[in-house]
Order: sequence, then C-alpha cells, then structure tokens
Amino acid sequence: MYMKHLAWRRTFVPEGSISASEVSNQIAHNKVFMQGTDKRGCPVLIVFGAKHFPDKRSIDELKRLVVFCLDKLCSRIPDGEEKFITIVDLKEVGYSNIDVRGYIAALSILQDNYPERLMKMFILHAPYIFMKAWKIVCPFIDKRINEKIIFVEKKKVRHTLMEEIEESQLPEIYGGKLQLFPIQDG
Repeated sequence: MYMKHLAWRRTFVPEGSISASEVSNQIAHNKVFMQGTDKRGCPVLIVFGAKHFPDKRSIDELKRLVVFCLDKLCSRIPDGEEKFITIVDLKEVGYSNIDVRGYIAALSILQDNYPERLMKMFILHAPYIFMKAWKIVCPFIDKRINEKIIFVEKKKVRHTLMEEIEESQLPEIYGGKLQLFPIQDG
C-alpha cells in the first residue's frame, strides 16, 4: 500500500506539494477552513458544502484542493499523533452544490492515500438532496472510512462537536470562541 501511495504521490504531486496558486479557483470560493485543534491538539478542517459549485472542467483542481488541504492538515499534526478531524457543514446546500463525482474523488484520495489520518468526519445539516446523493457515494467508501463518518442532528451540533473540541477551539458559528480562518491563511 505504501509503495502504491508513493507512486501516486510522484505522479499527482511531482513537486512535493501543491501551492495555493495551483488551486486558486477552488480557494476563491472560501469553502475550506483550518480551524483550531481538537482536545488532543490535532487540527480541525471545516468544509462548507454550500460554497462548492461543481464544474466538469475543475474536477482535477478539486482533487488538487483535497491534497492541498490534507497535506496542510498533516503538517499541523503534533508529534505523537497521526489524525485530524473534519467537519462538513451542509447548511444551505442545494441542487447546484451536489457533486457526486467530487465526493467520490475526495473520499477516494482520503481512503487511498491518507487512510489512517482521519479520526472523525462530522457531517452537519445534511439536507434531503445530499442524503440521496450519499446513497450513490456510500458504496464507493471503504468500510474503515465509513465508520468514521458521523451524521450529526441539528439540535446536537454543539454538544457533539464539544465532545472532541474545546470551546476555545470551536468556531463561533457552532457556539465556540474561535473565528474562521481560510485554509490558505493557515
């Protein structure tokens, strides 16, 4: 598996890292934020689904954004730890934001190249249309990753997130004290 990852990395990220300029169109939507740390000191990533607009021409840039974000997260993981938390907020997601190809591409990169890095992925405010798309995506997700995905009820968002993240590190929009910081500024 490690050799497969190295081969993928040499072809997909030949320069060793992806720069913000390589994913500038995706970053311009302000849909990804690196947000504080969890109770173990590991980084937290927040993705706002309503700010994603699929475009067939930009699937490669979306994949590059995923690697850009995952590499930034991994670089912030403290010594002795190996994981990060992701919050996917789907508030106000509509038909124009649904991107089955994008979901599959992002989750494939995560499970094939960063398989043990994800501690948990909290999915918040999942609308009916997303749940329909999820039924298409779910069979493509590895069981190990799928077990780490938690759909959070609207009335339990703050409580659920605070089980993993201190109030001082939780974004204000979820009842915490931290402002949002775009991934490119982190």
